[in-house]
Amino acid sequence: MKLHELSPAPGSTKDVYRKGRGAGSGNGKTAGKGHKGQKARSGGGVRPGFEGGQMPLQRRLPKRGFVNIFATKYATINVSDLEKFEDGAVVDAQAIVDAGLLKKTLDGVKVLGRGEITKKLTVNVAAFSASAKEKIEKAGGKAEVK
Repeated sequence: MKLHELSPAPGSTKDVYRKGRGAGSGNGKTAGKGHKGQKARSGGGVRPGFEGGQMPLQRRLPKRGFVNIFATKYATINVSDLEKFEDGAVVDAQAIVDAGLLKKTLDGVKVLGRGEITKKLTVNVAAFSASAKEKIEKAGGKAEVK
């Protein structure tokens, strides 16, 4: 197959519909916009959420809770996921991403305690849960906070 032989699947594309190109086109004159008014104008229309001047829903509803914009957001991984690494390996955030266990590390990686681990690993990440640290050390490994 060559580049010039590529074409879209049948039925996946439609012909371009040219609006406002004369009465014979079936969509001339007002081009489907009706007569006058805000929505008929060039660049006309209202922003999303606008309710004609009535207090919009997003402003009528009460604000709830508090979002700390300075909070540390950890990417989490379980102890059982570390079984993927070979015995004696040094596991850090980059190694976890390279192994395909996480896509992004956010503000750091935290290891949680679900599952079991049998391999002796040196795990060097931002944080551990108490049970995860215990399980890694019980298997003969080291849990180092970066």
